[in-house]
Amino acid sequence: MKRALVVVDMIEDFVHEGGALYCGPSMARIVPVIQEEIARARAAAEPIVYLTDNHLPGDAEFQMFPPHALAGTKGAEIVPELAPLKGDVVIPKRRYSGFFGTDLDITLRERGVETLRLVGDCTNICVLYTAADARNLGYAVEVVEKGVTSFDEEAHRNALRELERTLGAKILR
Repeated sequence: MKRALVVVDMIEDFVHEGGALYCGPSMARIVPVIQEEIARARAAAEPIVYLTDNHLPGDAEFQMFPPHALAGTKGAEIVPELAPLKGDVVIPKRRYSGFFGTDLDITLRERGVETLRLVGDCTNICVLYTAADARNLGYAVEVVEKGVTSFDEEAHRNALRELERTLGAKILR
């Protein structure tokens, strides 16, 4: 089954201290894991897709969270440590799921992808909802446990359990 690596929301506003929604010190632990996953995917000639939170001013999500990842700002940019290369795909999104209102599904299907390997943040929000939509669309899902995190450790653990038990995602430990 052809696999793609999907890097979820590894942007300035989440990854680096001082970002509008900094995810916390656990971000420093997952960046090297994601770098390894990117290198692995490149060596295996697997497509790499970056999903990036990218909001308009006044976005409805700001009723739940403070303004973040405003389109065209540094906060919405992928961190340099994980910068995409030519041939990688970057898909901006305005909601939790990378599939909602984007061309992620057609992008994957055009490349013959059947399995998604997810890394990034937040496990209990964008990773979880992207995985749920992927499963509903018939994709197999793998989640690299050491390559995902959240600002809420309990929610992170609960999301991993839901990913595995409810969605049937394979948790790579």
